[in-house]
Formats: sequence, structure tokens, C-alpha cells
Amino acid sequence: MKYMLIMRATDEALEASQEIPFEEIIEAMGRYNESMVKAGVMAGGDGLTPPEEGFVVDFSADPPLVTDGPYGETKELFNGFWIIEVSSKEEAAEWAKRCPLGPGNKLEVRRIHGVDEFPEDNEWVQKEKEWIAEAEAKAAEAGS
Repeated sequence: MKYMLIMRATDEALEASQEIPFEEIIEAMGRYNESMVKAGVMAGGDGLTPPEEGFVVDFSADPPLVTDGPYGETKELFNGFWIIEVSSKEEAAEWAKRCPLGPGNKLEVRRIHGVDEFPEDNEWVQKEKEWIAEAEAKAAEAGS
């Protein structure tokens, strides 16, 4: 099963992180990432740029409206994510609890649907399976 760990922080947590040397933060995250890679559970992940660099596409209008960031309250934003592949919800929770985040931070953990969970007889589900197979073949080709 794949899970996404979504990193969220309050204004207070962001302020507190300014007191910690950047090298310490990078080292702690690096050690965490390394532990997941060595355990074979990390499928991906990245940090995100500040919300000022982002934008929102709002589909309430026609055509959709694009609004530059920052947008929403800090607690509504996320700063980064990991995708892990584990055997259970409990294992996902164990990895999430090991994340080196301080007070005011939260990880939202959500299971990622597998394509096999959708109706087999749907044309788009079949196409999705083909796209996944093509992407895996390209990745394997690039790796050789």
C-alpha cells in the first residue's frame, strides 16, 4: 500500500524553525529520508517552495480563475511530502511518527488508491494501467 505523508506547519512552527540552523534541519531530514530508503519504503518525496511562489486554480468560475499565492491560512498549506510503500496503515503511522518535526507541525497521512481498486471494465482504468506500464518501462530503460 502506498501512503502520502503531507507536512503541515503552523505559523508558530515556521517561526520556531527560523531559530534552528538550516544545516541541522537538512541533516535531520536527510537522516529520516535515508532510513526510509534503506528500509525500502520510500517511493518519493520533495519539499515545496514557499506559498508566495505558488498559485491556485479555482474551478468555481468558467473559465477557471488562477490566483497567485500566498493563499489560505498557514494550516491549510503543506510544505512537502513523502510517498511511502508499506504493508499496513499501522506501518505508515510508525514511519510518520519518526519524522523529525517539532511542535506545531503535523503530518497528514493519506492512502493512495491503487489502479486495481477501480472497476476493471472501465476504459479509462484500462488506459491508466497501460500508462503506468509505459512509465515503468521508460524508467527501467532510463536506469539501464
